Amino acid sequence: QERLMESGGGSVQAGGSLRLSCDASALTYNRYCMGWFRQTPGHEREGVTILDTDGTTSYDNSVKGRFTLSKDKDKNTLYLQMNELKPEDTGVYYCAAARVCVDLLRKKADYWGQGTQVTVSS
Repeated sequence: QERLMESGGGSVQAGGSLRLSCDASALTYNRYCMGWFRQTPGHEREGVTILDTDGTTSYDNSVKGRFTLSKDKDKNTLYLQMNELKPEDTGVYYCAAARVCVDLLRKKADYWGQGTQVTVSS
């Protein structure tokens, strides 16, 4: 079954770090545009970072300089290293994949992970 599997969420204090993983090895197509989104209570799901099929990475302004997206091509696994975490980073983080990046930017992914909770306390 094609799916995305996230892991690595948890609870940290402000200033701490977490690394999220997204296992995409079950996907048979290997040129998906992939990214991370997050949703906080009372808000719509928002894009955090996207990895284009040409290797270009883009970040939301709120996480630039603190979060780093990377991908292990051999494992087909996407990572999100989150440093200098702030309470406002708290939310459920979702991994997503789409064959067309424009669709991903519009939050119309072909696949969504189940989500992993990140909680940052002050």
